Amino acid sequence: MSEQEIFDQISSLLQDHFQLQPGTITRDLNFKRDLDADSIDIVEFVLELEDTFNAEIPDEDAEQIQTVGDAVDYIAAHQSDK
Repeated sequence: MSEQEIFDQISSLLQDHFQLQPGTITRDLNFKRDLDADSIDIVEFVLELEDTFNAEIPDEDAEQIQTVGDAVDYIAAHQSDK
């Protein structure tokens, strides 16, 4: 899966979860600063990432995912080779 495809899926998750317009989502979008997401929002989003990409994201890795770009890079780096 390409980084663009990953970004598009993450963008769709964010649109649903945070009621965002597609054009407002960039790789620099920060979950806490720009979306005012609290820890529960972030945990729910990480769970959605795990479900969507069939991945397991350890808590210590999840804490490092602060922007959309971080999420895209993490998923791209941890894709299984199927």
